Amino acid sequence: MTGPRAKDVVSSRERQMDPHTTCLLVIDAQNWVMDEVARPPRPEFYADAKAWVIPNIARLIAAGRSAGLEVIYTVMENATKDGRDRSLDYKLSNFFIERGSWDSTVIEELAAGDDELVIPKTSSSLFNSTNFEYLIRNIGIDTVIVSGFLTDQCVDHTIRDGADRGFHMICASDACATDTRERHEAALRAFGGYCRVLSSEALLQVISGSAASRS
Repeated sequence: MTGPRAKDVVSSRERQMDPHTTCLLVIDAQNWVMDEVARPPRPEFYADAKAWVIPNIARLIAAGRSAGLEVIYTVMENATKDGRDRSLDYKLSNFFIERGSWDSTVIEELAAGDDELVIPKTSSSLFNSTNFEYLIRNIGIDTVIVSGFLTDQCVDHTIRDGADRGFHMICASDACATDTRERHEAALRAFGGYCRVLSSEALLQVISGSAASRS
């Protein structure tokens, strides 16, 4: 036999979405990230997060829940009291977020449902410091829609890692943000080869269509 088997050929990143095998991942939409007093000044980030990113994530969450997608959150949070479990990068960056604290809690506007996973992490990509991959494979997920913060850090790293692990990755381009708009746009261009990049409006149509096709 020469070449791949026909069933192994994947010709395009565009594919019919199945709500039962798709999850919406909300990265680090937590109080610590949105604390303008304690965090360094970054006016573009806070302006964009409040004006359109958080509202777009909320719309995607509502649509995802309605269509039957798994909605999963990840937050930066220490597993130990003194933070000794943190990655070297988190230690060097002085990211210290106490377990069960206000800082580690998902912001009120995007609060998790009673039976939705909230996974604590101590690395940029939750594939590296959590059992996220194990969990979503158990659930039967093969497609991950990524939203949240920051576009050029945790979003970027998660998308690349997910693609390398065999998941179909989708970035909600206007449901994530980083320190500046220039960095946000540069990140979308940089990791665009690892995923589909869709606006929230386009994703809402895809999610709605997937739910209708399964009804």
